Amino acid sequence: MIRCVLVVLTLLAFAPIMAMDIGPAAEAGVSEERLERIDEAINQAIAVGEIPGAVAIVARHGKVIYHRAFGNADVAAKEPMRTDSIFRIASMTKAVSSVAAMVLYEQGKFLLNDPISDYLPEFAEMRVISKMADDGSIAETVPAATQIKIIDLLTHTSGISYEFMPGKLQKSYLDAGIIAGMTARNIKLADQMKLLAKQPLLFEPGTEWQYGLNSDVLGYLVEVVSGQPLDVFFEENILGPLRMDDTYFYLPDEKADRLVTLYAAVEGQGLVPSKGTEGEIKLDDPDYPIKGARSYFSGGAGLSSTAQDYARFTQMLLSNGELDGVRVLGRKSVELMRSPRFDYDGDNVPDIGLGFGVVGELGKYGELGSTGAYSWGGAFLTTYWIDPQEDLVAVLMSQARPVDSDIIGKFRTLVYQALE
Repeated sequence: MIRCVLVVLTLLAFAPIMAMDIGPAAEAGVSEERLERIDEAINQAIAVGEIPGAVAIVARHGKVIYHRAFGNADVAAKEPMRTDSIFRIASMTKAVSSVAAMVLYEQGKFLLNDPISDYLPEFAEMRVISKMADDGSIAETVPAATQIKIIDLLTHTSGISYEFMPGKLQKSYLDAGIIAGMTARNIKLADQMKLLAKQPLLFEPGTEWQYGLNSDVLGYLVEVVSGQPLDVFFEENILGPLRMDDTYFYLPDEKADRLVTLYAAVEGQGLVPSKGTEGEIKLDDPDYPIKGARSYFSGGAGLSSTAQDYARFTQMLLSNGELDGVRVLGRKSVELMRSPRFDYDGDNVPDIGLGFGVVGELGKYGELGSTGAYSWGGAFLTTYWIDPQEDLVAVLMSQARPVDSDIIGKFRTLVYQALE
């Protein structure tokens, strides 16, 4: 009982930031004693050098029942991780871009099955790879038989890839200067998307799945249709209304000291401060997003945020588009977004909804969870999921890449095993 009261008091200290209801785990049908297993798992991952630190948050029935920080935001400086530490959330930006597109969809600006070329004419005459040369370059292409639709961007079924993804498009993307989305250089989203439009596709749109720059194209679509830069559209329609006051493409100077240090696992050295060049996903500057031109708004990877801000975003989705009396999306739009549309047809992998991975069949998923739960993660060891069946959201944020850790899977398991 004392432990339960202490947790509530800890959460109360952050109530002005959270602006979400808080309460004892037991009142939400969750075992406080079993939740403590999360602490043990995260502390163990820190102790063995898998991660430098983490922040975790769990909310059920609209109440925050768990919100804790572990380890260090900067190991060398011995700076403790805080519950309001700011993380580079990378691909967790994609869900925000998907919501932004759905906001415009609900305003009648387009239909999801519209060709993107109706709004982005540079994508009108796409070609598909038909033959590769021995040196990995593209030898032949043929005209695409179908247009890329807006819904193809939301489901990663457009045929667009990433420059860091090994495959037929990698050399062509690299030669053209296509980037993954996070940059300190003085370039614009529109310029990169116009370069991307000159590249061929891996397959006919709508026929296969390939992770790629789809959400960046979606962000560009939002800019063109709304007439606003993506950061402004996000702020006016999502971040501001939801009071996500610590979520930005580029951090203001007064919040820069809360950005956690990015780490990389180096053989023989363990975790070391990242130079931004380790692994396949690279940064121009390891201090991104507090340095640089602040001009590139990547809809697929550009945001930084806190666990509590992102918890507000996920709670809005769990509540069918509304939070604290503010409606961002209509109920039917959220219902469509979390409905499986494309099946990977792979082992232990969720199906694809509009902006999310969705557990289409729990037995196929093969871990604790719920059919219909939807989620995604970020390249630097961040994740979230939303479970309508259990009326639950959870967010875990750390900051390391590349890293060999199963803490994300363990966190999910330990949340579910605590449900009573």
